[in-house]
Amino acid sequence: MPRYASHLTPDSPRNPFPGLKALERRLDRRLPHQLGSNEGLDMPHNALATLLGEETARHARAYGDADAFGVRTRLGKHLGRAMDELIVDAGADSLIALALRACCDTGSTVVTSAGTYPTFRYFAEGQGLVVHEVAYQDRPGVLAPDLVALDQAVRETGAVMVYLANPDNPSGAVYTQEEINTFAQGLPEHCWLLLDEAYYEFGAEVIDSHPLPNALRLRTFSKAHGLAGLRIGYAIASPEVIQALHTVRIHYAVSSVALAAAETVLDHDTEVQQHVQDVIDRRTRLATRLADAGADVMTSHTNFVALRLPNSDMAENIQRDLLDGGVVVHRPPHPALGHVLRISAVEDALMPGRLAPLMERLAAYA
Repeated sequence: MPRYASHLTPDSPRNPFPGLKALERRLDRRLPHQLGSNEGLDMPHNALATLLGEETARHARAYGDADAFGVRTRLGKHLGRAMDELIVDAGADSLIALALRACCDTGSTVVTSAGTYPTFRYFAEGQGLVVHEVAYQDRPGVLAPDLVALDQAVRETGAVMVYLANPDNPSGAVYTQEEINTFAQGLPEHCWLLLDEAYYEFGAEVIDSHPLPNALRLRTFSKAHGLAGLRIGYAIASPEVIQALHTVRIHYAVSSVALAAAETVLDHDTEVQQHVQDVIDRRTRLATRLADAGADVMTSHTNFVALRLPNSDMAENIQRDLLDGGVVVHRPPHPALGHVLRISAVEDALMPGRLAPLMERLAAYA
């Protein structure tokens, strides 16, 4: 297994505030009289209750369960994983930062794909790491991270971590679990694999949930579960890795409202699965409509459709024309993928005329 950051030792600090819920679980009884915390438990929250409901106001008064026991219990049953293989944090973004903090020393090199989800680079550079990028596979019918090039870059640079989004953002490409396992097992002993599976539910037919010895699997409740505004996600790893992450985690980063919401959607998985299927259906219709108009549409295993345009100038002009009409689509900020547009598979994207500037440019180019 790769090593952790040098500041993590057997004597690393532990959470000084495990919280009320952890104390109740340890004592195996409820503690109704909370006189030892400095939370605003006596705040009436009349305005908040009027706006968002009394239940939300009740949760807002108290810190969340630092152990996320309810969410982890449900996730464990849902995924077939032990609780000590799971950690909950404030979304996949926060988990990226947590993984870098736990596994990388300042000045270390990390490897990623040029144009993939840019938050990884943002956090890595903010922590004083050296980011080495490799090009995507970009050829007819293929736009995907290049596993061979990523592995080679790790070996050439001595990188301590390689980042891979699977399914990929922004291309929508996916590697099977067998391919991921082979890639992970082939990495040098010193290198971690940070596997960002934010779109896992849309590619679940080819991805499993088993921990990998040298990897951290990051997931979110933002996409399939619709909780982007509440900031909550989880990671899957071996118990040893999870314990290391706990030593540097902000213990109350996830709010009690977010925890309650995650528990609720996990308890109503039928609704989640229906949403996933609806998204896939819309994605198929959107991809077909764009392909029929002459677009080079990538096969997607996410909740969006990516299309590759002849050049970045054309993509930028289309994006600007859409924006002038109040329509926001995504164009990766990295120059290497400036010729790509990403469109969310929501019903609004299928409304007649919604993507008119794009369709007109495609027709003129053809």
